[in-house]
Amino acid sequence: MKQILKYYPDADITVYERHAEISYLSCGTYLHLGGEVKNLDDVFYANPDEFTKQGVKMRMIHDVISINAKEHSILAQNLKTKELVHDSYDKLIMATGSITAIPAISGIENPKVMLCKTCDQAHELYAAAKTYHTVAIVGAGYAGVELAEGYIKSGHEVVLIERGPHVLKEYMDPEMSKKVEIMLVEHGVKVLTNTTVTQFSDLKNEKVNVKTTSCDCSVDMVAIAPGVIPQSDLLKGQVDLSKNGAIVTDPYMGTSDPDIFAAGDATEVRYNPTLGQAYIPLASHAVRQGTLAGINVLDKRLKSIGTQATTGMLLFGKTIACTGLTHEKAKAANFNTGIAYYHGNYRPDFMPTTAEITIELVYDRNTRKVLGAQMMSDHEVSQSANTISVVIQNGNTIDELAFLDMLFSPNFDEPFNYLNLVAQAAVDQEHGYWRK
Repeated sequence: MKQILKYYPDADITVYERHAEISYLSCGTYLHLGGEVKNLDDVFYANPDEFTKQGVKMRMIHDVISINAKEHSILAQNLKTKELVHDSYDKLIMATGSITAIPAISGIENPKVMLCKTCDQAHELYAAAKTYHTVAIVGAGYAGVELAEGYIKSGHEVVLIERGPHVLKEYMDPEMSKKVEIMLVEHGVKVLTNTTVTQFSDLKNEKVNVKTTSCDCSVDMVAIAPGVIPQSDLLKGQVDLSKNGAIVTDPYMGTSDPDIFAAGDATEVRYNPTLGQAYIPLASHAVRQGTLAGINVLDKRLKSIGTQATTGMLLFGKTIACTGLTHEKAKAANFNTGIAYYHGNYRPDFMPTTAEITIELVYDRNTRKVLGAQMMSDHEVSQSANTISVVIQNGNTIDELAFLDMLFSPNFDEPFNYLNLVAQAAVDQEHGYWRK
């Protein structure tokens, strides 16, 4: 909306939104539980009123029932009055996001088994946490791991259950993930990997029994942090969708219908490490895609440059940051993959303090191009992940990264920055620099 107002000030804009608020940052859930964010109302990065003041028709608490792309029409319902609303459009932007992929587990309808995605669900989790003490979290992606930290910080006992072989499996390889798991255990989280939940059932003592393939757990409440699926059903059969139902877009965020654009979790992204399309629902992608859709909706001005799916989290004071492909995903994409590691202090030992950094660098042994990286440190290394993201974006090699121009000061790093050093380790593994 901001971009449409900026570039097309004469446009007549109507927004349909199912909820009473817009732009909830789901990371606010664990930050609220852990006490860093006192008020969930502060986690919205946009307010409907600011758009109403600029002339946007904000139809909040309205559910869009159907879209007819041929007729350029919309049928919606006011969820308060139940009144049906018929509307039409010249251009349509779909930002319907994603829905929680609720696992088919017996007993999941139990009121003590709660989902973790929306602001309303965050309020429910926070209220329940005041009463309950032991919590099982199902799913150890970013959301599940962050929830575990939030509950530990608020004095709860936590069991984190992951059906895959290790936590954060979408973002980290086993060696790096194991370090995260050790840190979780050291802070009191019971971690169960290679474990599938098969049933939730009530016990006589008012607890919930979580039956798994490994063991049974007796807890006060359960938080489900599974994956998500694109919410694109309104356009099914009207625009091109991928196999998992994500809306297919061009670099301008246009769909196969020239009058429909799409952005956010409902869409695919251009994933640069594989030069293909992928479904990677991240808030950073949604913000950029929404911005591009607004810029391009009436005049295709700016293309997307794709993504490396760069992510990060602060877990018990340690920065964990990832970008690009893991080694496992690179192998699955048929790269001849190499891995190099760096483990050392981020700045000289003669400084008053320093901190260890662990980096895993993933690269293609055939082309020597950098494919991905994972890093952990008590030092703030998130911007280093952003640097590697640019390196992948530009198709740089380990040889180039080894001598990439990086600032030097004992306050910040060694004469060769740690990113240079991990690339130099990769070069050594490949028996020296590539002669051209």
